[in-house]
Amino acid sequence: MNARTETELLLPPAHLSNTHLDALEEETIFILREVAAAFERPTLLFSGGKDSLVLLKCAEKAFGAGRIPYPLLMIDTGHNFPEVTAYRDQRAKELGAELIVRSVEDSMKRGTVRLAHPGESRNAHQSVTLLEAIEEFRFDALIGGARRDEEKARAKERIFSHRDSFGQWQPKDQRPELWTLFNTRLAPGEHFRVFPISNWTELDVWQYIAREEVGLPSIYYTHKREVVERRGLLVPVTELTPPRDGETVEVRDVRFRTVGDITTTCPVESLAADAADVVLETLSVDVSERGATRMDDMTSEASMEKRKKDGYF
Repeated sequence: MNARTETELLLPPAHLSNTHLDALEEETIFILREVAAAFERPTLLFSGGKDSLVLLKCAEKAFGAGRIPYPLLMIDTGHNFPEVTAYRDQRAKELGAELIVRSVEDSMKRGTVRLAHPGESRNAHQSVTLLEAIEEFRFDALIGGARRDEEKARAKERIFSHRDSFGQWQPKDQRPELWTLFNTRLAPGEHFRVFPISNWTELDVWQYIAREEVGLPSIYYTHKREVVERRGLLVPVTELTPPRDGETVEVRDVRFRTVGDITTTCPVESLAADAADVVLETLSVDVSERGATRMDDMTSEASMEKRKKDGYF
């Protein structure tokens, strides 16, 4: 009898993994169909990142390519990784899905977003542009890829998260969710944020990507990149994030665990070349993907609660 490889010992048995992923996929598909049935003008928030690509894969299974019954919406800071926006456009075109892009830069031109200084991150200002898009298209449900394992504020979130007429999250307005029964009633001007993969973990996402062969932007896998070490993070060297005085620029093998605005997102050192490699890496980490890769303070519980109340998350 041949000795089992290290990979075989670390990974769960295939039948157990598939049973678990099947249950998560079925729940997600059920929620995506529930949104289509319960709301008049829903949209799916689509950044081109791994979680939104998993959502899109489930939507394709729920409705079929070319038949997804709601448009895709992207709130663009103008500081996104080009590999991600290119893949976003490619995937939407492949599925025949309508893609709506609204930009923080346009909000800045209108004067609804004002930066404290030119170098300020635009990440926190996405809420303004998002609320403007909701008003423009009169969306009554926005489907997002947030997961409860990402950080504490998200862990407390409902799957169907009620927002008031100002787009804000109020604790007293959240509805019970027992036996997968969802109260989707809305007053004029209100809407829901819906999180179909709430119960997934980062490991679940990567196992699903591996199983379903979900394509991703190349920066999710190992590549060489110029970085500097700063406050325990590897900061990518770009025009938006140049090295500071005294910092040493190094070329390292890295990948991104999560992808967001260039000014706030850091890679991690990695040689993982495909989804199976990432699954093995994920089994050994003890820091959440946001906690290990975000430069801004938006990942603190208090800050994320503020973002919920301001109307973004």
